[in-house]
Amino acid sequence: MVGKTSVEIPDNHPLNNIEDVEEFYDAINRRHLTQAISKDRPYTYWTIELYDKKNGIRGGGGLGVLAADTRRVAEQSNVPFVLLTPFYPSEQHQHYIKEGDNFRNYTTHEQVDYVQYGYNFVDTVIIKGNGQIISLDVIEKNLGSTKIVCITEPGFGELYSGESGGDHRLFQEVALGFGGYQALKLAGLRPSIIQLNEVATFFAALARLDELASNGMDFYESVVYTRKHTLYTNHTLVQAAEAEFSYDQFERFVFPNLKSPAVKKWLSDKFEDGRIRLSTVTIEIAELRSGVSKLHARVANYHDLAGNKVKFKAITNGIDIPTWTSAGIVNYLSQKGIIDKFYLPAEGYKEKIEEITADDIRQLKARGRDELNAVLGHRPDQYGNYLKIPENAILFQFKRRFVDYKRPWLPFSRPETLRDILEKHNAYYILCGRVHEGDLEMSKKLEKVLKIVDSDPVLRERVHYLPDYDEELGRALSIGANVSINNPIVGLEACGTSWMKDIANLGLLVSTHDGGVADCPPDSYLNIAGENEEAELDSLYARMEEAASAWENDFDLEFLVKKELKNYLPVISGTRMLKDYLDYLF
Repeated sequence: MVGKTSVEIPDNHPLNNIEDVEEFYDAINRRHLTQAISKDRPYTYWTIELYDKKNGIRGGGGLGVLAADTRRVAEQSNVPFVLLTPFYPSEQHQHYIKEGDNFRNYTTHEQVDYVQYGYNFVDTVIIKGNGQIISLDVIEKNLGSTKIVCITEPGFGELYSGESGGDHRLFQEVALGFGGYQALKLAGLRPSIIQLNEVATFFAALARLDELASNGMDFYESVVYTRKHTLYTNHTLVQAAEAEFSYDQFERFVFPNLKSPAVKKWLSDKFEDGRIRLSTVTIEIAELRSGVSKLHARVANYHDLAGNKVKFKAITNGIDIPTWTSAGIVNYLSQKGIIDKFYLPAEGYKEKIEEITADDIRQLKARGRDELNAVLGHRPDQYGNYLKIPENAILFQFKRRFVDYKRPWLPFSRPETLRDILEKHNAYYILCGRVHEGDLEMSKKLEKVLKIVDSDPVLRERVHYLPDYDEELGRALSIGANVSINNPIVGLEACGTSWMKDIANLGLLVSTHDGGVADCPPDSYLNIAGENEEAELDSLYARMEEAASAWENDFDLEFLVKKELKNYLPVISGTRMLKDYLDYLF
């Protein structure tokens, strides 16, 4: 293997205490690597979804947000890093309108031009699919030590268009894998590591295996080499919930792109009754496997072809703190010596957190409220109205992808209780999140919530649904709201990162003990607990009451905010996440 060095760093090397970016990068590369990270051999990160509207690509949820944050943290840490993703030429926007007694959900589509976002055309690559030769444009954008490389073509469609096991979805995934790998070669790059952000990116590792096996390397050596340089990061908990593809689909879209007969035979043998799940082959092609929280890595139910349960390394997701946190709070935490220049907890941070005062918290959040109201000024609610939340009002918020297990409807199960809490504490509730276009059940539940709100004059004044949830709205709510509601069914959330942004912005978290929240004990935040949904409802309303009361009492506010920061500041750091990946990989 190349890239090894005689310099050894002990396993307990304190990367969280390094002095500057150069030392961080140098420390990484002095480890015993099979392939050292360098400009020509970068860390490559493959994702079917990127949520980075500043750079022209609007994702669908947390998977894309995480991808954007990972790249930003790599840039800050000066790590050579290439993110490969499709550039979708069209994006969806969701709207709600009240028509009579009903609320109608409709979607519009906006064409997107990569040129306006600063991408440069590199060249074209060719893949085969469904009996056709397909030309894909390769575009790129350089951002410090990192690069975004995209493949695209006019008919590529939107993110998650078509059925999850359909031809178009398979075409998109094959285009990213085989087309993206060719794009790397066009740029003269060879990956030191391939990180597969979920199974939709499997074909990137397959393309590498095929290149090695078709260029003279023994097939089994090719498999071993590919496995040792591929990381599969899983974001879901149950393998059985994954879509399947047929052998016929692979014959039309995948096998025509393979040069090696041995790779084709290897892949063909992975089918069972003419069907295949991508997780099955992703597990086979990646020796390194990670889950996105401690709980997720422990309970994810995946098995290899031999029937053995797959073990995942726990690397909890993190956020890029300066992107999602108000500048005032970042500066405050830095000046207090609570975070360092890498946005990691500084030495002695717990003692320094004790210096935070309720006055500081209120002043910082008041500035955040101003930022939020500026955004709300152009984001209409379900009635087409534009909001301004009073500075002295308490604001609850739920901002997450609208799927059933996240239970956005739960606080509205007892409207009279919610009404009493909001009225008693001069509080408002903002609900936002996108319903997947094909999720009819969730659309019905959202409409039911909106009708509950519409039928009560107090709720109608104080509860607002904001459609077309995006990065701008998510950041503004983290900065300007007081209390975050996070109530997924326990055991179904892999990690979640929205709640991390709320804690970073000195908000109070009301949550079930699930996903990344469960990295710390349940007394680290305002925990929703109960043996059944009715008991959980009792707990939810009690915790909402407690959170609202805390904002009216200096001692309680300081106590709860300090407790959250002491426990979760190490967890939520994106720099910590990248460090954990590098430690695991190398």
